[in-house]
Amino acid sequence: MGTEVTHTQSWAQWPVRPDAPAWTIGVEEEVMLVAAPGYNLAQAVDEVMPRLPIDLASRVHRETHAAAVELATEVHTTVDSAVDDLRNLRRAMRQTCDPLELQVASSGTHPFAVSREISVTRGERQAAVYGSMRELARREPTFALHVHVGFHDPEAAIKVFNRMRVHIPMLLALSANSPFWQGRDTGLASSRTPLFQAFPRVGIPRRFESFQEWVDTVDMLVTCEAFPDPTFLWWDVRVQPRVGTIEVRIMDAQVTLDATAALVALVQSLAKMEHEEAWAEEASRSAVEVHDENRFLAARDGVEVALIDPVQRRRVPLRERLDTLLPLLRPHAQDLGCIDALESVNDLFDTPGAGYQLRVARRAERLPGLVRQLCAEF
Repeated sequence: MGTEVTHTQSWAQWPVRPDAPAWTIGVEEEVMLVAAPGYNLAQAVDEVMPRLPIDLASRVHRETHAAAVELATEVHTTVDSAVDDLRNLRRAMRQTCDPLELQVASSGTHPFAVSREISVTRGERQAAVYGSMRELARREPTFALHVHVGFHDPEAAIKVFNRMRVHIPMLLALSANSPFWQGRDTGLASSRTPLFQAFPRVGIPRRFESFQEWVDTVDMLVTCEAFPDPTFLWWDVRVQPRVGTIEVRIMDAQVTLDATAALVALVQSLAKMEHEEAWAEEASRSAVEVHDENRFLAARDGVEVALIDPVQRRRVPLRERLDTLLPLLRPHAQDLGCIDALESVNDLFDTPGAGYQLRVARRAERLPGLVRQLCAEF
């Protein structure tokens, strides 16, 4: 069902696709270009883009920084097919970069990049970002994993959007994969999170009681030229009317595709469960300060976090939260065909990305050796 909009709100028109499969997914993975032998970031997107295979070039996108690209899958009905798509995109990136003596890696941050070495890429959108952000756009690049879940109805999407806000800290904790910044151990599991916080319109958004309320709010900002369109809302979760999805954006980019598959399965299963069972409805009405604090705790502590449960009014360790949620999610994952990937969420808890990076960085090659290992596992 579409939603009625005025001519000034064409960006809010939800696509009408009654025959489309339910719970479709699309995955976007931001990755870094690296130059051996020092394993520094390579500001080389202008060299890479013209050399991509024609059939994949439309799915590799420039980012704000010249050392970053986004790999975007087609629309898929299963996690397995989406991850296979990503595997092909990763392979194409490696094959394209090899003749240029470049490598590719995936992590929430580059462990020792510094802002003075960063270039902003060319492009209309990137110019708009730089014009808006000024020198904030030159901070060290961060790399995220984004997951879209398709909805036929914008009102259903906004309800799940509200409830998914509750799960953002858990998803961040499980995906935290950026302990280093500017060559230092930050003590944070995800340094990407506070780094990206320098941008406006980020974090966990407020609750909206209807899709129309969201449209009215965004329309005022677009009409007043605060930003050109809703894609400049860089919230941790957002609705995307143009493609008829909600998009979860909080997660750090993952080293391996197995880790990515687990997170995609978790997001898809959570979206289906929240649509059908409204598990987080009460918690979604809690004060924004609770959600914001949980977000910080997750970025700091990763899988060791104990999140504030506003309904029980106590701190709940992440392991306990997973032990509650996973049994509820399994029937949905079974329906979606992603039960094996969902079970791998336990591997994310047992061998978290941030801990892996810290262990590798203790070896003789230190941080350059860590980036070399990230490239090897890409």
